[in-house]
Amino acid sequence: MVQFDTQNPYEVIHSFKPIEKVKKLTRETYVPRAMTPLLDAMGRGINDLEKTLSDMKEDDRPDKVVMVVITDGQENSSQEFRKDQIVKMIKEKQKKNDWQFVFLSADLDAIQDAGDYGFHQASTMAFDKDGVGISNAFLSLSESVMRYRKNKSGNVSFSEDDRRKQKSEKKRK
Repeated sequence: MVQFDTQNPYEVIHSFKPIEKVKKLTRETYVPRAMTPLLDAMGRGINDLEKTLSDMKEDDRPDKVVMVVITDGQENSSQEFRKDQIVKMIKEKQKKNDWQFVFLSADLDAIQDAGDYGFHQASTMAFDKDGVGISNAFLSLSESVMRYRKNKSGNVSFSEDDRRKQKSEKKRK
């Protein structure tokens, strides 16, 4: 898990920790700050995950990889990666390694951008900027990833029911 902003462009909160050892996120521990270096966070995240996986023994590597990007805004401050690089990286990982990429955003313009970066529309969702919207988004994400891991779906995607729970989804173009 990485928090990204201009205060700290790539802050690793935790990496490959068992879920029971991960501290609960609260308003105090995970605060949106400053601008959004979204491309840099995605590029570094893909590279870091790729390296971590390649350093693992083959038997320890997960069969399925899901990278989830959650943002409250659009790209506006990246310095290391360009859009064309991110598009290439995502397409390569989807095709060669069958990685799943999921995009959740409280910003409708960012959702539009996600498609331009290579995220499949079925794997993107706008969420409402309130407790209920965020809670529903994480529940939908959890259920979708669970279905995918149990081989009940070919990819991580959001259902029409998931989308109906988000007022923001009704505003999508």
